[in-house]
Amino acid sequence: MRANIDRLVGGAGEETILARVGEGIVSTIGSADTHAGVLENPDAISKMVLGKGLDSGTAFEILSIDIADVDVGKNIGAELQTDQAEADKRVAQARAEERRAMAVAAEQEMKALVVEMKAEVVKAEAQVPLALADAFREGHLGVMDYMRYGNIEADTAMRESIAGSDDETE
Repeated sequence: MRANIDRLVGGAGEETILARVGEGIVSTIGSADTHAGVLENPDAISKMVLGKGLDSGTAFEILSIDIADVDVGKNIGAELQTDQAEADKRVAQARAEERRAMAVAAEQEMKALVVEMKAEVVKAEAQVPLALADAFREGHLGVMDYMRYGNIEADTAMRESIAGSDDETE
């Protein structure tokens, strides 16, 4: 910096210059695509600050800005992206858990429906002996017909035991 005698009285002081240079540094880093670009070319900060004329209206004139080192602190952008990814992951997990719970509920409903259907079958099978008794009483079924019916039931039971019934696989 060099003092500008004409503006020394009434012009902004050294603190203002330092604040404006700080603003230029932050602006340059903030407008860069990545912080790596600024680290590779720190002269960009000097060019930006000098190009903006941040020393206008002050008691000093900026001659040059020498940047010896740039330290990268906490990368807020990366941290925000990480937090967003974590939030997205939690939302996806919650949706997956919801779908899993719906699938379990549907499975339980199907099992209940199967039990209901089996109860209907048992209820219908209970009607068979009553129908046979009615058929005997009314003369629609004779003893030989009943014997054939018994043989068919025995054959069916034998075939099921050879093939393995559905009850064994459940």
